[in-house]
Amino acid sequence: MFSQASHNSRLTPVEPAAGSTELLARISELIEDLSPDRVDLLKAFHRIQHEFGYVPREAVPLLAGKFRTTPAIIFGTIDFYSELRMAPAAETTVDWCSGPACLLKGSLNIRRALEATFECEMNRTSADGRFGLRLVQCDGTCHLAPLVRHHGRYIGPLTVSESIEWARRLTGDDRRAPPEDGARPAADEASPELAEPVEAE
Repeated sequence: MFSQASHNSRLTPVEPAAGSTELLARISELIEDLSPDRVDLLKAFHRIQHEFGYVPREAVPLLAGKFRTTPAIIFGTIDFYSELRMAPAAETTVDWCSGPACLLKGSLNIRRALEATFECEMNRTSADGRFGLRLVQCDGTCHLAPLVRHHGRYIGPLTVSESIEWARRLTGDDRRAPPEDGARPAADEASPELAEPVEAE
């Protein structure tokens, strides 16, 4: 049965990249000396992101051709690594911890609150480029769960209402969030958990 199966293992050529000539030329220069056997693919991403601050969409066909793969594989690889992005970085990025301790303490509701307040989905940037949310893994600061990170500092433990209040202050919209049933009162500006985030040792 298998001996009669046909398989086309040859790679279909990738369409030429669209975009400015200068941008495409610079990307080509950055990856010119790299090995085409995919060993250097991450190095290519790092070089491009270091140069432009992100991996421009125009780089995808060039990378697919260089590393003898498909644009889908390139997009999938970029999507897999949270450090890589395909749009300019937000002015302010908030890291949301997806670790087990945070999840067990209700961090999914905090995530939803932040996405609504910043008007962007996880691992995306708001339309105006001001705010971004990034999913990060547990780094051992579970005593502060559920938490977020901002400028490398840990903010937690948080309730949903506190996360909304903190995010609104960050955006300049300081309307007070309604308290949750059974939740402790939202902290004021002097709260060490919000105004002076706890830093892990």
